[in-house]
Amino acid sequence: MPRRIVISISLLILLPLVLVGLGCKEKDEEKSGNVLGDEGEQVEVNMWGLWDDSDIFDDVISSYQGENPGVVVNYKKYTYSEYEKTVVDALAAGKGPDIWMIHNTWLPKHKSKLSTITEGKMSSYEYGKAFVDVATADFISDGQIYGFPLYVDTLALYYNKDLFNTASITSPPSTWKELKENVKSLSKVDEFGDIQQAGAAIGTAKNINRAVDILYLLMLQNGTKMVDDDHTTAVFDGDNTTSDGESYVPGLDALIFYTDFANPKKTTYTWNPSMSYSADAFIEEKAAMMFNYAYQDEIIKSRAPKMNYGVAAVPQIEGSPKRYDFANYWGWVVSNTSGQKDLSWDFLTYLAKQESVKSYCETTGRPASRRDVVNDQLQNPDLEIFAQQALTAQSWYQADPSSVEAIFADMIEEVALGEKEAEEALADAVDKVSVLMGE
Repeated sequence: MPRRIVISISLLILLPLVLVGLGCKEKDEEKSGNVLGDEGEQVEVNMWGLWDDSDIFDDVISSYQGENPGVVVNYKKYTYSEYEKTVVDALAAGKGPDIWMIHNTWLPKHKSKLSTITEGKMSSYEYGKAFVDVATADFISDGQIYGFPLYVDTLALYYNKDLFNTASITSPPSTWKELKENVKSLSKVDEFGDIQQAGAAIGTAKNINRAVDILYLLMLQNGTKMVDDDHTTAVFDGDNTTSDGESYVPGLDALIFYTDFANPKKTTYTWNPSMSYSADAFIEEKAAMMFNYAYQDEIIKSRAPKMNYGVAAVPQIEGSPKRYDFANYWGWVVSNTSGQKDLSWDFLTYLAKQESVKSYCETTGRPASRRDVVNDQLQNPDLEIFAQQALTAQSWYQADPSSVEAIFADMIEEVALGEKEAEEALADAVDKVSVLMGE
């Protein structure tokens, strides 16, 4: 009788009673060295994640099962709400998944809960050759592989072609200097000081989708060192020195640059806290530009199918010798408490192969994580910008990403609303993030 393996891939539907019934098998098989267990015994590997419906993985599951007779892969979808807490609670109760998804910034927070790749599956050197640099930075720690992303999304510039044409602007800005000039031409403010049309959705936090990510990007582009080398203290208020020997604070300059777009005293004034939410304002053609990720393209097309808009690479600092983009994506990891680590990593390694990633990205329309698939996407007009940006994308070490995001959002709002000077708000944010890193 053939040995039968059951792999349950669960994607969090927030049904606690279901989670109880999806616990991992006992660890006896792995401890004995017999991953598949006794003849005819079912071996379950539970995989929890987000976003994708079961049909997205049908092809790769069928292919894996074809190469592994007796393997049955069951896929189930979960929702995002309270996902992280549900997984962590389930792991603590001994009912957690073998495989789950983490955001690219979550490794520092959840590293102790994760297994490194089992020996012989893939080396760090092979990983670095196969995947884009940001994936290596985010999912390899101390030379050990912790996860496989299938895609890498990056911030891009969405712009309204009709509004650009009306303002006699022939192309989207490639630098922040150009963007400032475009904003001046595109913004419309009435005699009462009310903004009727925003040049760009930028300047505040609460009513701008991905506001904090935009500021992260600006800081990184400006040469800001976010944390110290030991990952114990935030230092994004530190000094840099120009080639002429002049001292400046790149993090502060980035914060001021960002919030100036919400400052009525500035010529680039184009946004304020009373404006509609940025994604809505763009779709309603009340904002000529916004910053967002590749997934937003499908949302815009569904909500405004006749809208004449384009997607451009995110602006860079004029004269910068190096391009900087900002990444936002998810990857698959294996729980440290899993009784089926070797089998889990075997499936993930298969899922992260070139043909599997290519199939996944073609089905979902997402920009790829693997260099060999990125190379193909560079020829795809719908994905070439995101494919190129995946090669130059960065992120930064965050001890608690959700808390850090809240701290940065508060910092932006304090400056935009005039509650604090930029220097004070930045210093306070550094202190708060440093506290998180020391916990």
